[in-house]
Amino acid sequence: MSGIAIVTDSTSYIPPDLVRKYGLHVAPQILIWGEETLRDGIDIMPDDFYARLKTASVMPTTSQVTIAYFKELFEKLAGEGKQILALLVSSKLSGTISSAVQAKELLPKAEIEIVDSYSTAMALGFQVLAAARAVESGRTFAEVADVARRASAHTGIVIAVDTLEFLHRGGRIGGAARLLGTALNLKPVLELADGRIEPIERVRTKAKARARLLELIAERVKGKPNLRLATIHAAAEAEAVELMEQAKALMHPVEAIAALASPVVGSHAGPGTVGLAYSTDL
Repeated sequence: MSGIAIVTDSTSYIPPDLVRKYGLHVAPQILIWGEETLRDGIDIMPDDFYARLKTASVMPTTSQVTIAYFKELFEKLAGEGKQILALLVSSKLSGTISSAVQAKELLPKAEIEIVDSYSTAMALGFQVLAAARAVESGRTFAEVADVARRASAHTGIVIAVDTLEFLHRGGRIGGAARLLGTALNLKPVLELADGRIEPIERVRTKAKARARLLELIAERVKGKPNLRLATIHAAAEAEAVELMEQAKALMHPVEAIAALASPVVGSHAGPGTVGLAYSTDL
């Protein structure tokens, strides 16, 4: 058993079989829905979340993993003799990094490295999996932490959303704010760049948005080794399946993963969102 524990948060939404395979520790983000406080991926799962969202009169809000949760988890892992690497959602999208740092400060004897992924969803997931594979291969804690710190430069995600309403309402719209107020039939294609959501362009239909998304990623990964791809979707499984089949035929990845957008990510991206995350050279 490794002496290194890897912690991430639920926005990564790494498929459960991979969480189990690598022994990952997933800290749940918080969804606040009316009077309810729900743990992302524990108290509420994506299918239930999107079904409920369709008829909800009150929209959910989100909150980051608490300091208390991180402290309890870090304390437990340190008590087991573990060195701890926490690779978490972008600090420009969430206060999760801040919670983890404050928890670390309460445990001065524990060996804890906290890394900002500058990403989320499976772009974060691929970074976590790269660190996990480094642990599996017998790398030292310093080497694993170095892999984690370098991984953000080798991952990315492009998404096509039905509307900017959810990102705007949740305050995660970033540079895409300049697209607000444009024609309703235009579908924004967005990316995570330097930890923020930024616009790429607008196209007229969902199908064209997905096609453009595919073209953009194919351009970015051309000629790069060890390509891994993951679809993410928010209540748009058929579109995600089709997108992955097209991506595999075009780019021939060494790994292809189908992932969901967690309830917390989905509450900001909105139903109908489809995205493609990638990693290379990891």
